[in-house]
Amino acid sequence: MQETSSPLSDAFALFEAGRAAEALAIVQHHAAAGEGDALFTLGDMYWRGVGVEQDLARARELFGQSSESGFPMAQKAYTNLLANGIAGGRDWSEALRRLEVEAKSDGLRELMLRQIQQMELDGEGNPLRVVPGEQLSDRPHVILYRGAFSPGECEFLRILAEPTYQRAGVVISPDDTVRAFVRTADGSTIHWLIEDPATHAINRRLAALTGTDVSQGEPLQILRYQPGQEYRPHFDWLDVGNRRVMTALIYLNDDYEGGETAFTKAGLKVKGRPGDVIMFKSQGPNGKLDPLSEHAGLPVLRGTKYLGSRWLRERAHTL
Repeated sequence: MQETSSPLSDAFALFEAGRAAEALAIVQHHAAAGEGDALFTLGDMYWRGVGVEQDLARARELFGQSSESGFPMAQKAYTNLLANGIAGGRDWSEALRRLEVEAKSDGLRELMLRQIQQMELDGEGNPLRVVPGEQLSDRPHVILYRGAFSPGECEFLRILAEPTYQRAGVVISPDDTVRAFVRTADGSTIHWLIEDPATHAINRRLAALTGTDVSQGEPLQILRYQPGQEYRPHFDWLDVGNRRVMTALIYLNDDYEGGETAFTKAGLKVKGRPGDVIMFKSQGPNGKLDPLSEHAGLPVLRGTKYLGSRWLRERAHTL
């Protein structure tokens, strides 16, 4: 058995070697000593269910302890969790107070704070007003919200996503996402642990536009389509337990050719301007899949297309 007095770095090597129990003992030893990086590592293990049974509430508690120790990564993560309320209480004002401190030494956090300061929000981060919608189609149910987000907010989401693009996959079931020839774009998922206060405020505006609760949304994805990339005809509908019934798309730029959102069976094509949002329902009037909701992201011919995508469930969505 590996001695628990071993350095924390040994735990990572042991995990790679498949010796999870030994690795966990080392992490727990250092966490018990109050070491911030070990507390964060143990929290991440509980968050993802790696080496231990997944427990988001326990993970959040450990992130909080790591934050109190001064570990920078944990401080930001805990601020994010206070803003979005995942796995514990939500405290928007405290999240903003913390963000102001973080912004003094971190340029990206400063950008997040600046975006929030330019938003019209109530004391809980909800939008004070939203733009009216224009119905483009009854079947499929498609509504366009023009100028729902500012150019600065669109640029912010593109900056946020830039370092973390990966080949986007197709969700087959909640635990099964595969790469597929039908989807060749690159994607960046702003999952809950990195969903900063500005992004959370954006998600709350999407919820207000679509008449849903923010908890119904899956994590926001930023998609990048370069020339030749596309998403062939498909459905967003996911009929497993808490069904995926609706989609909101934020157009983040328009300096590209091609790339329209095409509802292939309805003869409708949409190319929004920066800040425009379309919402469409995958669920038909009978409560089942609406076959007319089939849609595609047509191939980009020139330039690069950026799009924000948030899928919405029937009820609150959890990991």
